[in-house]
Amino acid sequence: MLDPEARMKDYLQKIAAGPRLSKDLTAAEAEDALNLILDDEVSKVRAGVFLIAARMKLETLPENIGYWRALQNHVVPASVDFDQLLQIADPFDGFQRIPYFGFYAIPVIAQLGLPVYGHSALPLPPKFGITFEDILQNHYKVAEGKQRLALLEKHQFGYLSTADTLPQLEALRPLRTEIVKRPMLATLEKILMPVKARKNILATTYFHRGYETALTEIGKLSQFDKVIVGNGMEGTTLFGVHKEAKVFIQNSSEETEQKNLSLKNLYNEETAQRIAEAHEELKPITSNLETIVKLGENALKTGKGPASLQIASQAGTLTHLCGVFNTSQEGFDRALALLESGKAYESLMQWTAGN
Repeated sequence: MLDPEARMKDYLQKIAAGPRLSKDLTAAEAEDALNLILDDEVSKVRAGVFLIAARMKLETLPENIGYWRALQNHVVPASVDFDQLLQIADPFDGFQRIPYFGFYAIPVIAQLGLPVYGHSALPLPPKFGITFEDILQNHYKVAEGKQRLALLEKHQFGYLSTADTLPQLEALRPLRTEIVKRPMLATLEKILMPVKARKNILATTYFHRGYETALTEIGKLSQFDKVIVGNGMEGTTLFGVHKEAKVFIQNSSEETEQKNLSLKNLYNEETAQRIAEAHEELKPITSNLETIVKLGENALKTGKGPASLQIASQAGTLTHLCGVFNTSQEGFDRALALLESGKAYESLMQWTAGN
């Protein structure tokens, strides 16, 4: 086999030859190329050129499968004693428009009976928006570390960072900042499995049409028993609130099921109106860390305010899609009652204190 730099040179000659002459890689070649980058076996210049060229050429499904295999093979999933476990993987570059409270939906989902964790990183380019990890580290001052897994097992919810689950990927942060645009890593880091229960569910997102196919096809090859992929608000897993969302559900190797989710078909008329009004109330509010924390904590404490409607909607819809409740309305009602009790707030405070 050729040495790493020579192999990368061959791959670049294939994919970086312009719009007419570029050729596709096989899945094995794509896997090898990304392995070379993750293992720091090629120069940073060639690594950066490869990531840009791969995205500009547009990745084929075999290439995406190869890239995903390289990433997943660098992850050693930790086993947890749960019958089922939901991973929420929103875009790792975060959100920055309308305030979004997915961070605070996680303890609510756990209290509804579905163990859950958010998988994210500190904000990445191009958005450098707010992520779960941003809230956790920069507000609650919870450091990275292995105690995160113990907290997940104890409280049945948690937040994991790629700094712990895949440090080789985190090491590419400076390179990703330099190349500015999203590489294929932005798609595939959302479908990795760092924790394994007896049944595993992934809820994640796509923004540009076509990438849902890659995610659902990779879902068939992954160890996830169910993969839920939708185009929620600003690329998050908040489905059907800002507009009708197309959601694709992949159960192992079965045919992909498509659902069109909107407020009208998720909830009764009164609930749909309340959620829509809350969304309009949030629109003019600036998304920053201080505001997200203030509104999110108030929702967990009291069940009042526009954030509480968004949190209950997300928790209700995701638990319904995961089979916990027969309808999103039932999940919403249970989530809102839970918020009003303050139990989710108490649980989050215990988690962030490491207790």
